[in-house]
Amino acid sequence: MNYWLMKTEPDECSINDIAKAGEQGVLWDGVRNYQARNFMREMTLGDQVLIYHSSCKTIGIAGIAEVCAAAFPDPMQFDSNSPYFDAKASPEKPRWDAIRLRFVAKFSNVISLEALKKVNPLAGNPLVKKGNRLSVIPFSAEEFTAVKALND
Repeated sequence: MNYWLMKTEPDECSINDIAKAGEQGVLWDGVRNYQARNFMREMTLGDQVLIYHSSCKTIGIAGIAEVCAAAFPDPMQFDSNSPYFDAKASPEKPRWDAIRLRFVAKFSNVISLEALKKVNPLAGNPLVKKGNRLSVIPFSAEEFTAVKALND
């Protein structure tokens, strides 16, 4: 099993939205960064994902989801009415991927970036370093466990 952190704006897709989606999970689409896309391509069924709310009043890790559908072509890249449309993509040569995430747990409190910066196992993680914050970040098992312990 692998561990990840994925950032989202909660008015677009929050931990509550993921919970409401049920067993089929939510479609996680619209990622338009090659490094983040490549990380998504590494995801496998059951991988655990920390959900990080950004661009909102309470910024930080809000809960956990799991990958319930591994990477597949993002359908929005082919939809000319979508803000995620890519004229260079085609069904024969897709450029972008999506996944599906299923709810695991909501944290009792959002774990702030300031609190995360104080967690020793995260000292080398891109999340706590300026200018390094992709929308998809790999986590080690130790990092994931340390974050999860902050909610216990």
